[in-house]
Amino acid sequence: MKRKAPLSPFEAQRAAAKRAALNALKRARRTAEKAGVELSDWEGEFLGSVVDRVKTYGRAFGDPEKGAPGQALSVMQTAKLKEIAAKAKGEKKGLQRKPFRRKSDD
Repeated sequence: MKRKAPLSPFEAQRAAAKRAALNALKRARRTAEKAGVELSDWEGEFLGSVVDRVKTYGRAFGDPEKGAPGQALSVMQTAKLKEIAAKAKGEKKGLQRKPFRRKSDD
C-alpha cells in the first residue's frame, strides 16, 4: 500500500481553515436550533450556501482580495457568521456607537 505524500504547510493550513469554517457554521445552526431561536430566511440560506461552497471549492468567496489566501471565509462572511452565532446564543448587540456631541464651552 502506497503512503500519501505529506501535505505542504499551505495545503495543511487551507484544510484546517476549511474544517474550522465548516465546524463554526454547523455550531451556529445547531446552537440556534437548541435555543429555539428562529433564524431569518436570509440567515438560513446564508449558512446553507456557505456550507455548500466551502465543501465544493474549499472556500466560500471567489475574489482573493476579500479574504486571506489560506482562509475559507471572507472577512464579511466571518462577521455575519459571528452575528448569527451571537443571535443564536441570545447575546445582546455589542459595540453601540454614541452619536457625536457638540463640545461644550467650559
